[in-house]
Amino acid sequence: MVGGAASALGPQQASVTPAPAARPGGSRFGAGGATLLGSARGTTATRRFGTGQRTRASSLGAGLTTVPAVPVGDPAAAVLANPQVPEEKRNCPNCGAAVGRSHDGQPGREEGFCPQCRSPFSFRPKLAQGDLVAGQYEVAGCLAHGGLGWIYLARDKNVSDRWVVLKGLLNAGDPDALAAAIAEQEFLAQVSHQLIVEIYNFVTHDGAGYIVMEYVGGTSLKELLKQRLARAGRYDPLPVEQALAYILEILPAFQYLHDQGLLYCDFKPDNLIQTGDEVRLIDLGGVRRIDDLESPIYGTVGYQAPEIAEVGPTIASDIYTIGRTLVVLTSEFRGYQSTYATSLPPLQQVPAFVAHPEFYQLVARACALAPADRFTSIEELRVQLYGVLRRVVKDRRGAPAAQQTRSSLFFDVPAASGEDLGWWELPALRPDEADPMMGWLQTVQSQEPGARYAQLAKAPVVTAEVLLEQARTGIRGKRHDLVTAATEALLGQDPWDWRAVWLVGLEALARDELPQARAAFTSVAAQVPGELAPVLAIGLTAELAGQGSTAEMAYQTCLRVDSAYVPVAAFGLARLRASAGDLRGAITALEYVPSSNRAHPRAQWLRAQMLTRIGDGGLATLGQAIETVRAADLDRAERTRFRADVLERALATVRRSGAQPNVVIDGVPSRAADLQRALERSLRDLAHLTPDEQARIQLVDRANAIRPWSLT
Repeated sequence: MVGGAASALGPQQASVTPAPAARPGGSRFGAGGATLLGSARGTTATRRFGTGQRTRASSLGAGLTTVPAVPVGDPAAAVLANPQVPEEKRNCPNCGAAVGRSHDGQPGREEGFCPQCRSPFSFRPKLAQGDLVAGQYEVAGCLAHGGLGWIYLARDKNVSDRWVVLKGLLNAGDPDALAAAIAEQEFLAQVSHQLIVEIYNFVTHDGAGYIVMEYVGGTSLKELLKQRLARAGRYDPLPVEQALAYILEILPAFQYLHDQGLLYCDFKPDNLIQTGDEVRLIDLGGVRRIDDLESPIYGTVGYQAPEIAEVGPTIASDIYTIGRTLVVLTSEFRGYQSTYATSLPPLQQVPAFVAHPEFYQLVARACALAPADRFTSIEELRVQLYGVLRRVVKDRRGAPAAQQTRSSLFFDVPAASGEDLGWWELPALRPDEADPMMGWLQTVQSQEPGARYAQLAKAPVVTAEVLLEQARTGIRGKRHDLVTAATEALLGQDPWDWRAVWLVGLEALARDELPQARAAFTSVAAQVPGELAPVLAIGLTAELAGQGSTAEMAYQTCLRVDSAYVPVAAFGLARLRASAGDLRGAITALEYVPSSNRAHPRAQWLRAQMLTRIGDGGLATLGQAIETVRAADLDRAERTRFRADVLERALATVRRSGAQPNVVIDGVPSRAADLQRALERSLRDLAHLTPDEQARIQLVDRANAIRPWSLT
């Protein structure tokens, strides 16, 4: 429909755009601003994932956050006592010009003709309480005024007096045009989805046409914003996680429409209703078929995509309206219908963007000026939005990730499980199983880079997966020229394939070209803001470049969001903190590695070593080190060597500071004589386990030297 009501941020300017004569493909290149190659759009990989099975979260908030429920009131209480359209919201339904406004001391007219296009206008309700429409629907009164006139509440006298909503159709003055309008809209009655308001019927009354639809109680997001404003006495946007939860919940409705070959066209906070702990998409007046080249296009200034007049509605334009709605919900978006009608405000002016850069990246891509730069499907948007929601929630809570791994469409989990991390251990790209050469690639057996590349060069068809594998082989073989050739060929096939940029980053990291690697990974992160793989890569690159604070932030994000990333992020934090001399902080980081993870024994071993290096740790800390190493995966010789080292440190501490018999280290009281005897036994055990004769003699000599004096 044409949105005529005011938003929480000011009056909305409704628009009806004539259908374009033709729909040329959108520009393939993003407009404005420098960006690294391949960062403009989703890839063929994202497009392949964009047609996946629809899913719906089990509850509002997707189990990640809690959204307050909204009570459902009495429908009759929603009827307006004095239905009038404020003068500042009176616009011509044909050209959008201001009409019915007061001037020269005279009040504005509710009915008349537009001074610009001479089209008639009327802001008086056509139906009154008690009117019986089509012999079936008894009008209770007006609910609201929209772009197509008043919206009415009525009771269906033929179906148990259920509440319904009547909404007007255009062409009320022309019977033939009205019949055509009804025929054009009847496809909406076939729309059936649990998140979308149901269309019951199309009827006429006194020469006017009406859509009869399900009444959905509850509160629109626009009204929720108004309520927050009234309570706070100032603009009070929704928390980012709550806004994301609303949109995440309603995305399956958009996916359903797109699967049916339909476009919603006019999404905004007015058209999303929360009832209890559920949401519903209402107002299907703007819905049209994707291949419809004739019908008028309905949208709202500030939400409608800038290319609509020339290209017409598309899936990309629906995604644009979703992105704009997210910004309106989470910020005081001043000028969103004027100065920033087709752009976003500067990042630093929006607290939600500053607090959550990944949220900014999400809406920046959804609201990109060029359609080709946006997410390519609702499914791609959903996956990235879910990932961003997880990051936002974890940023607020600050705790390590629970034992739940988020499945990624694009990346495998990290391969690293030890204390070190190399470029080859970063998450690998998942292959495109739909690529026609996937079967052939399985036949390429050689692992030596030169021979493997020679086999890959003989591919019958050079598809994206072949080029990706050529680039990976070039990185392993340290062949910069092969990597460049493969990635440039991939970008030649699809200039927006961010997977090429990912491999450019890996190759730069392998060559120790850290600024180039950081730029590439940052570009990838902007294109898939819900993914953690580029965040981890940014952390590693920053660590190698000595940018400790940036690396710490990246590792902390990975640690909080996804349990699959906890071990590699914990080791990363431990490395950073240990190199900065913060051994206690490094130990804390290692404690995040869960006992069920295969990296836990190694983490315990490192933790034990660090405990022995704490200068002011004392005997109790040395005792903790011995206890910790029990969980480490060590052979007998290594374990015995560590025990001897700890006992030797404990003996030195006792000799320096005095005995502490109440502190027991691996069953040994902290007295000099007891520690000497235990150390002697450990050194002799270690000598027995040492194959080198010279080293064995030295250990026996040390044992003899440490042995306490006695009379025997």
